[in-house]
Amino acid sequence: MKICDCTLCSGSGNRFLMFDTLRSDLSGLNIAAFAAEASQRFGVDGLLLLTRDARRRFGMRMFNTDGSEAEMCGNGIRCVARLARDRYPEDAGTQFIVTSGGREYRLICEEPIFGTLPTFGAEIPLSLHGGDFPPSLAGEGFVGRTIPQTESGLPFTFLSPGNPHVVACVEPRSEWLFGSDGRLDTGRLAALGQRANRLREVFPRGINVSLFCRLDEGRIFAATYERGVGITSSCGTAMTSCATAAALLGLCGFGTTVEVWNRGGRVRCLPQRTPQGLVTRLTGDATFEAEGTLRLGDDSRIAAADTAPLDPPDDRLRMARETRRELNETYGLTIPDHD
Repeated sequence: MKICDCTLCSGSGNRFLMFDTLRSDLSGLNIAAFAAEASQRFGVDGLLLLTRDARRRFGMRMFNTDGSEAEMCGNGIRCVARLARDRYPEDAGTQFIVTSGGREYRLICEEPIFGTLPTFGAEIPLSLHGGDFPPSLAGEGFVGRTIPQTESGLPFTFLSPGNPHVVACVEPRSEWLFGSDGRLDTGRLAALGQRANRLREVFPRGINVSLFCRLDEGRIFAATYERGVGITSSCGTAMTSCATAAALLGLCGFGTTVEVWNRGGRVRCLPQRTPQGLVTRLTGDATFEAEGTLRLGDDSRIAAADTAPLDPPDDRLRMARETRRELNETYGLTIPDHD
């Protein structure tokens, strides 16, 4: 029997069960079985682990609900950063490094962008090429180009903010997003994401697929099919990729903040061209919904859970409600409650 401290957390509606491995021993845990059970029991999109390496750098590991490990998670890394700063303030100041997938990310404590929710910015380098695309498609700068194997005809942009993404800009009321009636329907996106993840000759390690639309100057809406999870309310690296693609496509300017809306709420992205390449700062909430302990049996199943609320839910729930209300009142677009 293992007894582990845990935190139920979320970033822009993307929910996780998080563990501090400096305090809880998770060795020998069947991650795939545990992730699936945690998803069903707590309604989370994955597991987060706060780690530390020999150089005393904080790190993140993120596991999807199917047990696969993601190289990076933009919403999750903000939650990990908050846990590190809350518990180890002597080593985590207002700016510090968190590693994930073998890469370093700079985290910055920021002023809240909605209500009083604790807020962090993550500076995320992005590349326009990588080993996740085959040589036939991966030429430097795959921007606004079709991928015939998807049979979608959409103009995709490939970006790697640590994990592989293809994103495409569509019209708000196209059949791909809100439709002619203005109601969000992610069915076609789900089918596209599933098809893309079966194309292992094109995407050898799978792919995250996002569609976004321009709402107005400096504001976009994004929806994502995450490999290993499916349709989620929010995906931080996807929103980062969509905002960066919008800048590459000339829909917004580099050095200009882009507000990205999604089903779970909103974040801010600042795409920049630097001497080192593309870097986009993703800024959003790091909400702790509850904390407590889990008792895990030898089969890695949850034998008992004891959690208590942390952050008041008002701001987190209000952010999602107000985003939906503004989307409807300003743009005539609706996110159904069941979607």
